[in-house]
Amino acid sequence: MQLLHAKLCWDETQIIYKTAKLGFTSASLQDVDSSKGQLFDGFDEEYQCPILDEDRVVDELEDKIGDGGVIIDYHGCDFFPERWFHIVFVLRTDNTSLYNRLESRGYTGKKLQDNVQCEIFQTIYEEAMEAYKEEIVHQLPSNTPEDLERNLEQIVQWIEQWMKDNN
Repeated sequence: MQLLHAKLCWDETQIIYKTAKLGFTSASLQDVDSSKGQLFDGFDEEYQCPILDEDRVVDELEDKIGDGGVIIDYHGCDFFPERWFHIVFVLRTDNTSLYNRLESRGYTGKKLQDNVQCEIFQTIYEEAMEAYKEEIVHQLPSNTPEDLERNLEQIVQWIEQWMKDNN
């Protein structure tokens, strides 16, 4: 069983801790990126960030995913093979919170505006709906610590039920 977290907007440590108790591992593409420089295909000067080579990422993760029990954490999803996932969670946040969060991380100009517009237009959610079966794509609000707790509980319950039904 694999899960895809598109756009992780909370403290990743909590989801990793709770799902590790169920035998899951996580694969954050930020971690894969930094440890494997060959997964980049240049540098985007406008956005001031590396350009991810999506094909190389899929190749790098293929063996790990094949074993099951993996949660992928990334802010995009449509390049991952459909066969990899049993469920996809797209975390949503209100625009003001997102703007403030990104601004505090040093995002400015076009990079900041494009990220906020992506949320306004539900870009990640729409990509997920086009890339995967509609019934496995779920939106979860991620604005408050209470949302975090509800989301964690919902994800853990879903995993436990899936494991019960499929093992």
